[in-house]
Amino acid sequence: MATLEAAIKSAMLRYGLIGKSPLYLAAMEQALKVAPVDLSVLIIGESGSGKEVFPRIIHDHSRRKHEKYMAVNCGAIPAGTINSELFGHEKGSFTGAISDHKGYFEDCDGGTLFLDEVAELPMETQALLLRVLESGEYMRVGSSDVRKTDVRIVAATNKNLENAIKEGKFREDLYYRLCSVRIDVPPLRRRGDDIWLLIRRFSHDFSEKYRTPEVEYSDEAKKAMLSYRWPGNVRQLKNVAEQIALFEAGNRLSVENVAKYLPNQEGLVSVDGAVHDYMHEREYIFKMLYKMQQDVVALQSALQERRMPATATTTFQLNDEMELLKRDSHKLTKMNIGADDDTVKPKKIIDLNSHDTTAVDKHDFEAPYAMEVEAHIKTLDETERETITRALERNNGKRKRTAEELNISERTLYRKIKEYGLESRNQHKK
Repeated sequence: MATLEAAIKSAMLRYGLIGKSPLYLAAMEQALKVAPVDLSVLIIGESGSGKEVFPRIIHDHSRRKHEKYMAVNCGAIPAGTINSELFGHEKGSFTGAISDHKGYFEDCDGGTLFLDEVAELPMETQALLLRVLESGEYMRVGSSDVRKTDVRIVAATNKNLENAIKEGKFREDLYYRLCSVRIDVPPLRRRGDDIWLLIRRFSHDFSEKYRTPEVEYSDEAKKAMLSYRWPGNVRQLKNVAEQIALFEAGNRLSVENVAKYLPNQEGLVSVDGAVHDYMHEREYIFKMLYKMQQDVVALQSALQERRMPATATTTFQLNDEMELLKRDSHKLTKMNIGADDDTVKPKKIIDLNSHDTTAVDKHDFEAPYAMEVEAHIKTLDETERETITRALERNNGKRKRTAEELNISERTLYRKIKEYGLESRNQHKK
């Protein structure tokens, strides 16, 4: 037992894996136990859960570790060429076959072949794969010569193969041949505190790589991150953690801060149980625009003081980033997101602070619901005016607090108030 635990720790260190969840450690244990035994392995797990590392672990701890390891994404190869890619073809066997071609089974002879998204294989290819698994025999496309190969197959899928069999989309005999050993990789939502360990690692690595101040999560923000369902699993968590590390660098995060980065999808838990607020996203983008405008002005001032001309690269880079943000803001206004009836409300609201990570059934909601998008596409000036107006209203017209919220100087705010004719609403308020 001690030896196995040491092997698990060593493998996790070697491949940069993080986790203490019993389910995740059980999957690691299975992979290490089956590695020396030359059986086919089927890995089941949701997209983004990290299935791709397990075939590598199995290969590197097997007797084939000094032979070739190849990974093939079956879903990325067109159905018309998949047989040629896997088994090879003869010159002239089809249009474009200008020479003999080795397939993966021939090229990987003696090693391990990882077939990712195996459920996407056409039925014809499934029959050929079954023959290879049972006898090691195959034929190139356009040839009648039987060839032999010694390849260990590790397959993976995010589909329910039992359902695919019932629907006639996957061969039952192939399923049982692949599934000599089955490893279930748990989704992130079932890994408990592993979520927090991964957030800390991704945040720290990002800050270290790009030399930005690290973010600090409040207890409420931490609970929100732990309670979110993470439909995209580790891949999504990494993206969100890095976005937060970038845009909130050096800040102490509240639950409202992290809510901006957790997309609310139908049937998934959100931070406050409400519809995803695209208007809030648009306001956030304009805050970023204001901040970048400040950076441009500050940079130009600093260069002028030092009597150094601004380089074209610096100026163009900042301008390009601002244009990208502007285009994104227009995309948000163009999105037709929901129903016209704004009276539709969710029956059920999930509190993220409860640590209840059970799935939310689609039927718990009366109907899809979303905000109603304006009938016309607003211009940048209109949206900017609206953003400032709303910020002033939230701060009872106090300009200093409004400027702080928008991350702009009071001088810039005064100019914008005058430019958009908002003086009458905010006279004598500091």
